[in-house]
Amino acid sequence: MRNLLIFISKYNAFFLFIIFEVSALIIYIKYNSFQKATFINSTNQVTGNLYARADHLKSYLVLSEVNDSLAIENARLRNQLKTSFYVDSAAKHRVNDTIYKQQYEYVVAKVINNSVNRRSNYITINLGSNAHIEKGMGVICDAGIVGKIINVSQHFAVVQSVLHKDTRFSAMLADHKDIGSFIWGSNIDAHKGLLIDVSNSAQPKLGEKVVSSEHSLFPAGLLYGKVSNLRAKEGGSSLNMEVTLSVDFSKLQYVYVVINKLAQEQLGLEAQEKKDE
Repeated sequence: MRNLLIFISKYNAFFLFIIFEVSALIIYIKYNSFQKATFINSTNQVTGNLYARADHLKSYLVLSEVNDSLAIENARLRNQLKTSFYVDSAAKHRVNDTIYKQQYEYVVAKVINNSVNRRSNYITINLGSNAHIEKGMGVICDAGIVGKIINVSQHFAVVQSVLHKDTRFSAMLADHKDIGSFIWGSNIDAHKGLLIDVSNSAQPKLGEKVVSSEHSLFPAGLLYGKVSNLRAKEGGSSLNMEVTLSVDFSKLQYVYVVINKLAQEQLGLEAQEKKDE
């Protein structure tokens, strides 16, 4: 306390100057309308900027929660798409029943590990058998097709990425419906794939979309990318073309696991056919 009193007495002139200066400014602003208005406007601008910065910081801190909620909402909307349903013609005679039955269901998952620069790339997601995820299910994102589930534990699953040397999915040209096989190819390029074994009668165009076919484990019409070169080197004697991928695999954060409710029925029937051969 004694040191504080000594400090104040030593600099009393400075403190008096500050007090008089502040008092003069208050009187000057309070009793002059123009200066008062200018001061209020300046204060509001400064306060508004501070509030804006605080709100921006708050928004950044809750960004993860917002992304989670948006991904869940997207999954809910995907479950309502027409491509998620099939027509049950046998139910047409039932007045109180719908002829549309849901075939595909989408479950949102978060990417917790990912690789893009290898010949065999994999993605780990934070859902497993506890969420009814099974081996062989397709995985997509908002931009297009991501891959398929190859291993599952209780809480996690491993996805064989489209960027994998063994990738092969049924695909087609969106405009002409010519079917082929989508593969990644032999070159390590996270932005390119190949559509091969397309009929020689096809007439693809540069920029034409390449999508999943009805013979794929995905719903028909999901995007792989766009044709960027009509003369790819890989493949057989059929038409082969380079495809620029629609998905940026280096930026994957959320994906959707595609649950085909009729998959087990189809696999069981096909397995029975193989036994009978």
